Parts: sequence; C-alpha cells; structure tokens
Amino acid sequence: MTTNHDSTGAAVNQLQPTPIRVLVAEDQAAVRSGLVLILRSTPGIEVVGEATDGEQAVALARALRPDVVLMDVQMPRLDGVSATRQVVAEGLADVLVLTTFDLDEYVFGALRAGAAGFLLKDSDAARLVEAVRTVARGEGLIAPAVTRRLIAEFARSGGGTAADPVVLAALTPREREVLGCLGQGMSNAQIAAHLTMAEATVKTHVSRLLAKLELRSRVQAAVLAQELGV
Repeated sequence: MTTNHDSTGAAVNQLQPTPIRVLVAEDQAAVRSGLVLILRSTPGIEVVGEATDGEQAVALARALRPDVVLMDVQMPRLDGVSATRQVVAEGLADVLVLTTFDLDEYVFGALRAGAAGFLLKDSDAARLVEAVRTVARGEGLIAPAVTRRLIAEFARSGGGTAADPVVLAALTPREREVLGCLGQGMSNAQIAAHLTMAEATVKTHVSRLLAKLELRSRVQAAVLAQELGV
C-alpha cells in the first residue's frame, strides 16, 4: 500500500494490485537467471523462489504457495512432469511448463499431470510474461492456434479422460456450451463474447464443470470436449 496526498494535504491510501507470485523451477542456471530477470523486471509479477530440481520445486511450492510455478520438464532428482503432478494434486499452484520442443512427449505428460499450459523455452520476454499472466488468471490455454493442434494431438494419443458420454449428464446446458468452447481453444473473454455472458460467469462455469468432470485443467476439459464431439 502506498500513501499519497490530495490537494488539501490529507493522506490518501491507494491499494496496489496484488502481484502474481511466481516460483521458477529450472535446473540450468543461465536459463533460470534469464527467466527470473525478465519476471522480476515486470510490474505486477513477483518471483518468490527458485528451484533447481523437481523435489525442490515441490518443497518450495508447499512452503511458498505461489500463484504460478514455471516448471521445466527435464530436471534432476524429480522430473518436471512428476513434480507437476504433485503440485497440482495438492492444489499448491497452477503450473506453466517449459519445454524445448513443440508438442513433445514431455508436454503430453505434463498435461496429463494437470499442467495449466506450456511455453517453449525460446519464447520471447513478452510471450513469457503474457503466459504467466494468462495462467494466473485461471486460463490455461495459451496461443489458441497452437493449443488447438496440441489438443488434437493429445486426444489422438489417448492421453485424455475416457470419453464416456455419460459424464456429460452431470453438466447443465450452459456448462456443456462452455465445455464446447473450451474444446475450440477459446479464452474466457472469447467464451464470454461468444455466449453473451459476463467473463466472471464464464470462470464460474469453467470451475464447476472441471469439478463435476473431475478434471485438473482446462486443457483436459478441451480434450474431453473434442473426444465427445461437444
């Protein structure tokens, strides 16, 4: 909180937005330093910790409870996929995985583990920052064009939830519409515009359908939507 003064000299308190708290997990020191430098220089983002392996990433996530864990998938002691699974299962943070290759097996493994999204290591600073902000908003779908291809590949690989249409019976008609939009790789804002509803309402529907379908992420919901043709 900062304190300014109005024209009469009276103190005026201004609440600053709560920063996005990020834990960076990357075993390569140079890469980690670069990521931390970019994030720390960005207003509204706070790097609360750095991990050099998967075990440390899980331990720090438990201790620090960040909003987002930026997780490399290839790390010593405990790989990033296994670390992601633990972080997500314990509800410690949303996980944004870092990978060197587009659509490799590590990405599929991380999404099965419940990662909120993925980012290529050669992404520029602006894309890194936007990815962190996107995941922090609760939207795991980064770069819709890539995501749609990823969803298709993931579904084809058999990595999604068993496609039993009976699971949809638990959803309301509106939740089914939202699920269909997720299957098309839409963001909350795009869904809100498409279905003519408030973005906050979309977020509520997404949270409810994930809980009803026992899914860990929007990407998993998108895969299910494609498998079932919603």
